[in-house]
Amino acid sequence: MNDTWSLLTAAKPFLQEAWSKAEYTNPTAIQEKAIPLILDGKDVIAESPTGTGKTLAYLLPILERIDAESKGVQALIMASSRELVMQIHQEIQKWSEGSGILGASFIGGANVKRQQEKLKKRPQIIVGTPGRVSELIKQKKIKMHEVKTIVLDEGDQLLQPEHLSDIKNIIKTTLKDRQLLLFSATLLEKTEEEAKSLMQNPEVIKVSRNESIQSEVDHIYFTAEARDKIDLLQKISRIEQVKAIAFVKDIGSAAVLAEKLLYNGLPIGILHGDSTKRERETAIKSFRSGELPMLLATDVAARGLDIEGVTHVVHFDIPETVEQYVHRSGRTGRNGASGTVVSLVTEREERELKQICKGLKLDVHKKRFYKGEIIDSK
Repeated sequence: MNDTWSLLTAAKPFLQEAWSKAEYTNPTAIQEKAIPLILDGKDVIAESPTGTGKTLAYLLPILERIDAESKGVQALIMASSRELVMQIHQEIQKWSEGSGILGASFIGGANVKRQQEKLKKRPQIIVGTPGRVSELIKQKKIKMHEVKTIVLDEGDQLLQPEHLSDIKNIIKTTLKDRQLLLFSATLLEKTEEEAKSLMQNPEVIKVSRNESIQSEVDHIYFTAEARDKIDLLQKISRIEQVKAIAFVKDIGSAAVLAEKLLYNGLPIGILHGDSTKRERETAIKSFRSGELPMLLATDVAARGLDIEGVTHVVHFDIPETVEQYVHRSGRTGRNGASGTVVSLVTEREERELKQICKGLKLDVHKKRFYKGEIIDSK
């Protein structure tokens, strides 16, 4: 701890100022382990649960090492979803304030010409989706020869077949002595092996759930027929001071559900892979501000969506894997806050849910509604 703390307190003044403005006291476990290694120039593979401060674990040392006088791209951060790219970009803006360091974001589906204009401002840090970054490199709009560090955020997603060739091609455009960092909430063995094949003697960091910040998250469930789940969702959306993200399995389910809820007069936002950039931004902004009590989302939004004060995560459709349960559930109880994870299950799905929770060593309790309040089912 002391090593990392002394590194942070010896950091550039703009970082120290941002740290105290954020009212942080001590680094989290992942920050404590990763920051010294990254500052030391090591390649790093890091696994740490959601909501434990992974973004700052790589961003602080990157900002510390950026030369604000040099106007070439020095760091490239890649993420698989537009939401995560925009979120990382906001963090760069927040933590680089007053430093002269400029960040820029590049996402698929956005206006290419407008994005090329951003490059004329000579950003030192670029954050983007692999397809768009690869495209801009091929067009010789992004020059990679000065890039010292590449980050794969939610690396388990980026090393999937649909992104892998772009990722490898992007890495090939950098010089041999560049640093490669991979961060993820879940790390499968094959992902780790794939990452190692791209790196030079990487340090592997694994932060377990009990090492990370202990947030107080309750895991509960309600049983209902599939057609009656919507009634339960409406009851959840009417809980006082609720700020809930409800996850559904696909775009079709999200659209049908949204239509029914809106018809019943419930103000909700919707977030899925086919939402336009403007629709996404509007939904997230209204939800962040508390104007909307609930956001309906497909799993594209489970990755890295960091919204303060989410009180409930609802699995409207049961997750297919343990990893999916972890990523969705991680939207609440972030950085030590409390929260509730609610699963809406049929009798058959109840068994599946219990298997998932058993695998994660989580206690899950059956509940019911009584006069608008959640009580024990017994």
